[in-house]
Amino acid sequence: MFDSIISFLERSNPVWAAFYATLFTWLVTALGASLVFFTKSTYKKFMDSMLGFTGGVMVAASIWSLLIPAIDMSDGEGFEKVLPAVLGFLGGAGFLFALDKILPHLHVNFKQVEGIKTPWQKTTLLVLAITLHNIPEGLAVGVLFGGVAAGIPEATIGGAIALAIGIGLQNFPEGIAVAMPLRRMGMSRRKSFFYGQLSAVVEPIAGVVGALAVAAFTPILPYALAFAAGAMIFVVVEEVIPEAQQNKGSDMATLGFIAGFVIMMTLDVALSG
Repeated sequence: MFDSIISFLERSNPVWAAFYATLFTWLVTALGASLVFFTKSTYKKFMDSMLGFTGGVMVAASIWSLLIPAIDMSDGEGFEKVLPAVLGFLGGAGFLFALDKILPHLHVNFKQVEGIKTPWQKTTLLVLAITLHNIPEGLAVGVLFGGVAAGIPEATIGGAIALAIGIGLQNFPEGIAVAMPLRRMGMSRRKSFFYGQLSAVVEPIAGVVGALAVAAFTPILPYALAFAAGAMIFVVVEEVIPEAQQNKGSDMATLGFIAGFVIMMTLDVALSG
């Protein structure tokens, strides 16, 4: 079955392949949000471990799926070879930094609203916080599929699929992280689920944008891969790790991080070979 999926995505237009892959990551988010129909809350330790898992997946994906291929496919030697990755990484981190300062949002375990002042409801702000996570994730998948279509050896179909699977795995707790708090705030199960899955709708959009950008101008691929990595690392350091530490569940969050890192690293190396 897995071989048939790889074959199907290889034959597909890169934009459609990116769309299918990010559609999968969105569906996993919706699956996580659907737990709101069966329970009102989740154990804090479970959520801490899942947040840690999310961080581990994102860091490992940034290194093995994005930064290493970006460096490998760059021309030159020494500092010249790593320069595109450095510039792209700083650009991605800077882009998310700007969004973090401008876009109003509220993280699950925090009370203070970030970004510009707004009269928006807490519901909208919670969804926007998770949406910030999903922009670089969708972009990363799209860029990698674009690289595969361009025939760049360092961008493999197996690696692109591994990245989509890893991001899908960590999207499951993200769906929970939006839907459950909304349910505890008194929102209906249907609305809680709707907003929970809505946070990942941006991933197919970002995936298509990434694939289109690389397909239109292949030389930007190393920069684009590193851009996605910089954005993802910013999210981990600025949001995921602090959220995981709020409930005094640092041990569970740490173990979750290690598990996520190992799983994503294993997926990428095993499927890219």
